[in-house]
Amino acid sequence: MMVRNDERDGMAFAVARTRDEALLYLELQPCPDCGSTEAPWEHALVEIDGELTISYAAVCPGCGAEREYLFGLPATETPAGSWPTFGGIEPSELLDAGQWLAVADQVAGNVPVDPVEAGPALSIARAAVEEVIKFIPPGQDAVPADEFWTPQGRGVFEAEPGRFRLDRLLVVRDTYHELVRETGAN
Repeated sequence: MMVRNDERDGMAFAVARTRDEALLYLELQPCPDCGSTEAPWEHALVEIDGELTISYAAVCPGCGAEREYLFGLPATETPAGSWPTFGGIEPSELLDAGQWLAVADQVAGNVPVDPVEAGPALSIARAAVEEVIKFIPPGQDAVPADEFWTPQGRGVFEAEPGRFRLDRLLVVRDTYHELVRETGAN
């Protein structure tokens, strides 16, 4: 299965900015045959129609279906930062703003009690909120409505659009950051 862009920038494949982003995207794609989200993904650089592309392929352990996703490569390498590193300064092409907030909500809603395990979970929630913020254009105070292009993302937005205001997102991000710091997991 190819992950295509929506013709916004003319590239054939949506860009996976980092391995962390690609793996998160894959985790959110259940097997179309059995619904399993588990898969032993292997990745490789391939050329398709003259374009370098990254392929993630796996055989579903639930039903044996072969699965493959193809992603474009970023124009520039995303500098390594604190874990997880989902991308650089540009917004995601794989997950929309609502999906990123849903990831943050899901992870933050299941934080383990043990601080050693809580730190990494809160780091993912913080990074996911940072990804939502990247969808807000400079000088604006909220994520524009056209940045919700999936049914899941639109559903999260429509349920509570105020959650996508910059001031609220900054408070949530900073709260997760402080909680990560308290666990000693920075």
